[in-house]
Amino acid sequence: MSETVLVTGGTGFVAGWCIVELLKRGYSARTTVRSLSREPALRETVASASAPGNCLDVCVADLTQNAGWDEAVAGCDYVLHVASPLGDGAARDPQALIGPARDGTLRVLAAAVKAGVKRIVMTSAAATARVPMHANRISDETVWADPTEPRFDAYRRSKILAERAAWEFMECISGPTTLTTILPGAVFGPVLSRENLGSVRIIQQLLVGRPFALPRLGFWVVDVRDLADLHIRAMTAPAAAGERFIAAGTFMWMSDIAETLRSHLGADGARAPRLIMPDFVARIVALLIPQLRGLVAELGRRNDLTSDKAGRLLSFAPRPATSTLVACAASLPGIRGPEGLKDQDVPAKALGQRQQVDRS
Repeated sequence: MSETVLVTGGTGFVAGWCIVELLKRGYSARTTVRSLSREPALRETVASASAPGNCLDVCVADLTQNAGWDEAVAGCDYVLHVASPLGDGAARDPQALIGPARDGTLRVLAAAVKAGVKRIVMTSAAATARVPMHANRISDETVWADPTEPRFDAYRRSKILAERAAWEFMECISGPTTLTTILPGAVFGPVLSRENLGSVRIIQQLLVGRPFALPRLGFWVVDVRDLADLHIRAMTAPAAAGERFIAAGTFMWMSDIAETLRSHLGADGARAPRLIMPDFVARIVALLIPQLRGLVAELGRRNDLTSDKAGRLLSFAPRPATSTLVACAASLPGIRGPEGLKDQDVPAKALGQRQQVDRS
């Protein structure tokens, strides 16, 4: 009999790939949605990636409500807590995002511990391990970011506070359940559905020529397929119990990402911006767009970090960022891709073997 894994937030970008990979590896998967009206689209998404949907169960549970979580985890061996609110109104009211993220995490953990699952793997963010602004060191899993730093927007603050709450909760419980947290950089890669694109919206905007000039912002790129694989490795590896793992591959400035799209997508990438936005212009623009204010402090900064721990303990070896970005762009509407991929074919064709990279 196969083991059962609950993946929270099944319609999300990362959660969708976790479900696909679990099903392909012979697990039974269960996932949560806020409304069963989303179930048909979710099953269609899973089928598009050639995963066996007959081993997928869909149930209703909301991070902002107590109802449904005991039923969702009942009989599960593991939980991948991937869901986190994005909060469109967070610029006006940060608590609209922070509260649900923190309290929702505690709801999931409480239900999982009560059910006696073996391990919870929680998706956090690399920003939760970011060193102070003027610290001269590389971020690793021993670092805890200060959520009161002005540099953090509501989303990153929600991730810091939710992960902190998770570890504090686990310190107060006894029993067989263990916790592992995964701290990804900017997640790109082929999309399985048009919902909850998250950071993929950056690629989507670049392909249509937005913004007109590129601010000096950079990202540690991680492929969603490698991230899903890492979640599953962390779920079962004895060495992962009670540990945090940063998951990131290559650092790229926005100008590097745009250049990659232009050079590998031909006409489909030709509109990616070429101009670089001076920092003073970026600061003026941020005054007019509240969602960008949290990025001003990051202009021109490369927040160095390391994924060596994930490589050492879980054999995490992210594929080259170029293949991630090209696969991401090729999966978006209206893009033919470097090999003439049809939009609907990309998810299935993108499920290739991970490319091992030299970690020496």
